[in-house]
Amino acid sequence: MEYREFDKLRDVADVRVAARPVLTRRERLERWATLLEQDPARRLRSLGEIETKTAAERVQMRSPDSPLTVAFEDKILRADGLASDRLGDAIDYFEMTDDDAHRLLCSCMNGWTMSAGKVARGVRNLANPDTRLQSAAWVVAGAFLVTPVLMLFFG
Repeated sequence: MEYREFDKLRDVADVRVAARPVLTRRERLERWATLLEQDPARRLRSLGEIETKTAAERVQMRSPDSPLTVAFEDKILRADGLASDRLGDAIDYFEMTDDDAHRLLCSCMNGWTMSAGKVARGVRNLANPDTRLQSAAWVVAGAFLVTPVLMLFFG
């Protein structure tokens, strides 16, 4: 077998690079939730007091048998780009905010262990935020802002 550089190989063969399908944020979160729901009673370890760590420490945080371990054990999520079961990689891959990760994975919010089913519900909430609640909040906020103006004009 002869070694040839990729660009030179194009001259002698029809080379196509297959595009890897990329999951959307929602699809990634839904898959993670589905994996957790396969054994909803399974006890998983939380991450210890995320809020007390520096930013550099937070990205390196991991715990064996955590919800992040469940995600990283899945070959589809790994193939799609989940680099490890460390908090920083999970935040980047699942596009979570620090607050999302804290509420979902921290020991101060969940105790030192939590059921996979409970975590799955939290992950599904991240995947499918209740837009009706957000809309209602905007309506209430708008009413508070508009009411003084209306009182001024129609007082």
